[in-house]
Amino acid sequence: MIDKALHAITEPRRREILHLIRDGELPASAIASQFQISAPAISQHLKVLEEAGLVVVRRAGTKRYYGIRRTGFAELKMYIDSFWDDSLLRLKEAAEAEERRLQDDNQQQ
Repeated sequence: MIDKALHAITEPRRREILHLIRDGELPASAIASQFQISAPAISQHLKVLEEAGLVVVRRAGTKRYYGIRRTGFAELKMYIDSFWDDSLLRLKEAAEAEERRLQDDNQQQ
């Protein structure tokens, strides 16, 4: 699912859609009205976001309401954080190794 989520957010219009619905759900028509492309094109973007697990769809009669799927973003955040955590750990280890090297150099003098 991470691959689909990463692919989904690489497209600028999809990121704009996510910003539109981050504070609450909107009907597809309201989302489409914010763009200069066709409603079917927006529908395709929404489908990609849904398949990536980043949005949820609620149907009410003939309308479809789209909202953020928080758990999808939590999974994506955990994936990205794993790179950050590893980097911080490696930085800490490098700093500690350098400190030990400096202490050894000082003891030898």
